[in-house]
Amino acid sequence: MHTRVMTIQIHRPRTRNPKYGGVVMKYLVCLVLSLVMFWITSTAWGGDKEEVATAMQKWAEAFQADSPDPILALYDKEAVLWGTTSRTPMDDPAAIRGYFAKGISAFPIHKVTFKDPLIRIYGNIAINTGYYTFSLVIKGETKTFPARYSFTYVKRGDRWLIVDHHSSAMPKPRPAKK
Repeated sequence: MHTRVMTIQIHRPRTRNPKYGGVVMKYLVCLVLSLVMFWITSTAWGGDKEEVATAMQKWAEAFQADSPDPILALYDKEAVLWGTTSRTPMDDPAAIRGYFAKGISAFPIHKVTFKDPLIRIYGNIAINTGYYTFSLVIKGETKTFPARYSFTYVKRGDRWLIVDHHSSAMPKPRPAKK
């Protein structure tokens, strides 16, 4: 009797090379996840930056008020202010209110214009630095006073409040060397 052995070859569908295919897929997944995280993070930071820019604009509007109370409301209860014309820092609400009340009484017509704000967000802390120009009417004539500023904000609930504010007069340009 003759036994015949039959060999059957089963063709499996080609699978990807486990050495390379898995690595490529891992890189693609990492790339997609990174892009999604970048988009989420930049969207959140963009929103916070806009909120801080709005807080800065509210400060400019409150600065023009006839009362120090609107501007004082933008400062945290533990805020510190080192004002442009102050020799010492103010570290409680009464001192900050007094600083602005003195300015309002001395210069009833006053405004501020911000220039080149640089806003950075670090979680619930924001720092805004740049230039601003104070315009004051003195004896019927408008005078401008450029200054540098830095505001540090903390987010309390849904509001950005000022916890540190430093302002200093802009140095006069040095004369050109001959």
